[in-house]
Amino acid sequence: MIPFNHLGWLFKFMGPVSYPRAATEELCDFLKPVSEHAALLDLGSGTGVLSEFAFLCRNDLQFVALDPAEGMLRFSPHFVQTHQARAEALPFDDRSFEVVLIREALHHFQEPEIALQEIARVLTRKGRLFIYEFDPSTFMGKSICMAEKIVGEPGHFYAPEVLKEMLEEHGFTVDVNRHGWRYTIHAQLQDS
Repeated sequence: MIPFNHLGWLFKFMGPVSYPRAATEELCDFLKPVSEHAALLDLGSGTGVLSEFAFLCRNDLQFVALDPAEGMLRFSPHFVQTHQARAEALPFDDRSFEVVLIREALHHFQEPEIALQEIARVLTRKGRLFIYEFDPSTFMGKSICMAEKIVGEPGHFYAPEVLKEMLEEHGFTVDVNRHGWRYTIHAQLQDS
C-alpha cells in the first residue's frame, strides 16, 4: 500500500504541477452554473489540490474535504473543512452537497460501487459530479494501474466508457472529456 498518511508534504507540492491547464479551465466551466454559496465535497481530497483550483474559480462555495489519510488532510488549504473517513461511508446527511469533486482518487476506493451510491445519496437533486481520472486504455494509464497494483493499491481503474455506464446506473447523465492519458467526467444527478 502507498503510505499516503506520510506523503502529504510531497503531494502538496507535486499535485498542482501535474494538473493540466485545460482540465483546470474545464473545472471552472463546470462550476459556473453552481448556486452561490453551495456546498462542495472534495472526495478523496488528499491535500486539497482540486479544492484549491476550484477556489480560484468560485471562492464563494463552502468547501469540505474528505480523505481517509489524516496525514494528507493536514496539508489542506485553510478555507476547507476536513473530515477523515472513507468514500464508502460518507458522514453526511442525504442531499448535503450540490457538487462532488474527485481527482485521481476513485481508483483508490476499496468499493467503488458503494462509493458511487454514497455520492448519489449526498448530492442534491440535479447535483453535479466532476471526476478526473487516469485512462487505463492508454499506455500511460495502464502503466500507472499496473504500478499501483504492484504496491498493493486496489487499482480500480475504469475506461471512461465503463465509468460512464456505472454512473448512468446510479441516475446520472454523463459527459466525458479526454485529456491524453487522463479524462474528466461531468455528471449530473437526475431527479428521482
